[in-house]
Amino acid sequence: MNSHTNYQGRSIHCPGPDLGLSHPDANSIVAHTSARYARSGRRSFMKMGLAGCASLSLPGLLRLRANEPNQTKRKRAVIMVWKPGGCSHLDTYDPKPDSGSEYRGPFGVIPTKVPGLNFTELLPKQAAIADKFTILRSMHQTAPGHPAGSMQLLSGDPDTRDKPKPKLPDWMSVANYLHSQDGPRDNPLPRYVGINPPVQYNGPAYLGDAYAPFSVNGDPNNPQFVVPNIGLSDASQIDRLRRRVDLRAELDTLSRAVDQTGEMGALDEFESQAMTLLTNPKTKDAFDLTQESDETRDRYGRNTWGQQLLMARRLAEAGVEVLTSSLRGPLCGRVQNWDDHAVNHHIFDAMRFRAAAYDQAVSALIEDIYERGLDKEILVVVTGEFGRTPKINYQPSTGAGNASAAAGTKQPGREHWPRAFSNLWAGGGIETGRFIGATDKRGEDVIERHCGPGDFLATIYHHLGIDSSNVFIKNFNGRPTPIVDHGRPIKELMGSVGS
Repeated sequence: MNSHTNYQGRSIHCPGPDLGLSHPDANSIVAHTSARYARSGRRSFMKMGLAGCASLSLPGLLRLRANEPNQTKRKRAVIMVWKPGGCSHLDTYDPKPDSGSEYRGPFGVIPTKVPGLNFTELLPKQAAIADKFTILRSMHQTAPGHPAGSMQLLSGDPDTRDKPKPKLPDWMSVANYLHSQDGPRDNPLPRYVGINPPVQYNGPAYLGDAYAPFSVNGDPNNPQFVVPNIGLSDASQIDRLRRRVDLRAELDTLSRAVDQTGEMGALDEFESQAMTLLTNPKTKDAFDLTQESDETRDRYGRNTWGQQLLMARRLAEAGVEVLTSSLRGPLCGRVQNWDDHAVNHHIFDAMRFRAAAYDQAVSALIEDIYERGLDKEILVVVTGEFGRTPKINYQPSTGAGNASAAAGTKQPGREHWPRAFSNLWAGGGIETGRFIGATDKRGEDVIERHCGPGDFLATIYHHLGIDSSNVFIKNFNGRPTPIVDHGRPIKELMGSVGS
């Protein structure tokens, strides 16, 4: 029997972060405490003691599931590589060389290792290993803006209006929450880690901050890069931390005296697990890229993106179950994302500018997973919130920079396009060396094997052993809310869970 059947087919109560200490659900205390400390804005761990754990959502992230009867069996994981702003499908995975000059970009088309599957010339490394992944060319959604588009794909929210924050929790937070219901485990690492994660238009919503990611921010390619608040080795720091914890426990005496539901005891347990993350050397080792060979680090690329994805592989191998990494920043071009409007970027210069780092990092991640025998357990999904308009648009640049001409210079761009786009799937025990679905001759609309956000989400949940058709979580109002509405796993991308 699958290890996650304990929460399949039933409603699960979700704690809201606004609930007080009188609420009978101990989880609400974790969410409430995490949100309270997160709002404090205090960064220095040694200044805020264990409160720093709460601000990073560690207690909730370390509410880990029960030990498996078969400890040799590796848990399944998902690495989502996010391209914020939306990548042009025509200039990458779904070229249309015969579509005419108004639509066709300047890039040549190259064959891949899969007969009948062609990419543009920007992706030679991925083309050479196309037998190790599957391209889905028929994704679509209905939201034209970045906020709503991201919320549709990551949480299933059907609203096409852009909102300042998500109404529904994203799949990453949901998976973290559901798996935490299985109880504690002996792995000190968080279940959910974001390495420069997508944060602008997604989040845990009514699940509360306790189920947000443990976030690693910065450039892991920088020789001075360190992940704070893990693997403390200074004995005096550890002693000081423990004394702060003891002091907090003494100050909580009154609260404990009136605690009728065991909430404080539950919080103590979660804080103990957070302490383990801070003091266990395994946690520091898992994030330490210097333990990788120079050859491996070079293979991924000695840049931010390459080292992000190497860290993701390393953490998944160490037992982290949900990983997200956003490919943004200077490697993208002037506006530091994939939003290639003509006012932002010369789209074709931008695609050339970022292509080498993108192609190398993604291909290295996929090859590495297969070579290390992790291709059944780890699913890699590479996507953005939508594609770009097939018809090329020309507008004056708003500023000079990488991949953008001087202000006022007319340059080509492509606008938002949710009606059709592509994403890449690798590992997860799926059948690879395929391409699924098709768009019309200009790449404007899906004409074969339509797949929407619900299908996307259900497929990821399936890999994690979650039956999304039968799982409901109560929202702030106590109303059972499905984690996927109107969607089923994409059968061509369904690996055999538990194999």
